[in-house]
Amino acid sequence: MTDCYQLIRGLRAIRDYEHRPLHPEDLDAILEAARWTGSSKNRQDWSFHVVEDPERLQGLAAHGDFTQPVRDSAATIVLVKEPGGNMFDIGRAAQNIMLAARTRGVASCPVTLHRSDDARSFLGLSSDQVAMYAVALGYATPGAQPRSYGGRKDASQVIRSERT
Repeated sequence: MTDCYQLIRGLRAIRDYEHRPLHPEDLDAILEAARWTGSSKNRQDWSFHVVEDPERLQGLAAHGDFTQPVRDSAATIVLVKEPGGNMFDIGRAAQNIMLAARTRGVASCPVTLHRSDDARSFLGLSSDQVAMYAVALGYATPGAQPRSYGGRKDASQVIRSERT
């Protein structure tokens, strides 16, 4: 297997972070990977809002139901769908953020902001922007492990092929 393939297969959400800020070079590299994510018709109808202030992280976390990773993070990137954008592209960018973070030794966890209208207001966004998804980032605490919800479903349960 190639290193890239192993990285993709091994990526897991980590929710336990050390209490220290991200190195600016790490955050910049992660944001650059987000910026270079492919998008429909190369429209890039997104923006990436970085929240690092601990009080602001607490406030942002209030807009989702399972947001402890945001509260504990060194930084959280909110992926904002700009007018004309689509959630498929937001998902692609989120995955690139997580993969880039992993290559920099930064742990990550995707988060849903269930009260996205409130999150939009909190961030000072306009009414035609959508702030529904974020990625919490931090350096993993020693021994941090992903939560286990069991293994992967068998391929026969999730793959349908029309090959002959």
